[in-house]
Amino acid sequence: MTSGNGVKGGRRVILRDVAERAGVSIATVSKVANGRGEVSRDTRNRVERAMADLGYFQSSPHKAGSSPLIEVAFHHFDTVWTLDIMRGIAGPTQSAGVRSVVSLLDGDDVQMAAWVEEVVARRPIGVIVVFSKPTESLGRRFASRNIPCVFIDPLGNPESGIMSVQSDNWSGGLYAGRHLLALGHRRIATITGPGNAMCANARLAGFRSAFTEFDASFDPTMVRHGEFTADSGERLARELLDGDAMRADRRPTAIFAQSDEIALGVYRAAAALDMRIPDDLSVVGFDDVRTSITLMPALTTVSQPLARMGEAAARMVMERRSPDADPRVILPTELVVRTSTAAPGDQAPSRADSLGAKTLAMTS
Repeated sequence: MTSGNGVKGGRRVILRDVAERAGVSIATVSKVANGRGEVSRDTRNRVERAMADLGYFQSSPHKAGSSPLIEVAFHHFDTVWTLDIMRGIAGPTQSAGVRSVVSLLDGDDVQMAAWVEEVVARRPIGVIVVFSKPTESLGRRFASRNIPCVFIDPLGNPESGIMSVQSDNWSGGLYAGRHLLALGHRRIATITGPGNAMCANARLAGFRSAFTEFDASFDPTMVRHGEFTADSGERLARELLDGDAMRADRRPTAIFAQSDEIALGVYRAAAALDMRIPDDLSVVGFDDVRTSITLMPALTTVSQPLARMGEAAARMVMERRSPDADPRVILPTELVVRTSTAAPGDQAPSRADSLGAKTLAMTS
């Protein structure tokens, strides 16, 4: 019998036990454990499964004498959102003398496998993966080397025992819907993130719940699924505001953009259509990145504590959080009301023709 603490028959699990379970040589197990690349994928998966089944862990999370490292992997770098996450990670790591190694992963399986091998070879004290799909194999690979792994804002629902940090996306969507409905809007559209993103689905679910609270009719044709980018927001906002199938009497008077980047795209679409914000169109974003207050007008948005999310993930890694602790941390969101929202004017938004009506977004 083998227990989860790496004990077999009253003794600690060793390489020979793993080799016997996987049907490979001790040398092969050693190569896998040390992140060496000259092992086939099938063999590596078999060895890692045996490590997990037997509860085998490396005795040390990093090479003796090496500088402590935390590996941070992002899905993309091109938003202020990523900078806020890194600012949070830097707080506890810098004070502890721990350096961060940042990688960009686009979701390609081959790239991911190569990155994992590189990480294992460096033997960091932990790994933080941002906005990616948590998989059993990824968690198993790091766990077998005694390397804690935390997912920030994971795309999918984390497997049991996988550590994650996220904001209360459902409540954030609820706050956005409540705010617009309380102002008197009823034709409210929303532009969401990818359909496989857990945060986007939670925000949409919370947003819909606000309509139930207000006994208002929710129109599913007012929902557009896109990406968390300004370009996606602009394209889908144009479709909602000026699409061939959108009659003037059904055009939305408000849009809940499920990220501040999407909201930037909505501002661009409104400017191109000579629509005034908030006179002709109210806009609510999500994130409260530092540039949201520099938009004209300043963006009403749902604030999620991005820096605190990064800080929490870093502390979970550095403290090697106990397996008995709750592996999921959910931080609160709140609505920040600025000047991009107001009560609806005419039931169908008008097109303004003055230069002052244009809502050009400033970017930095």
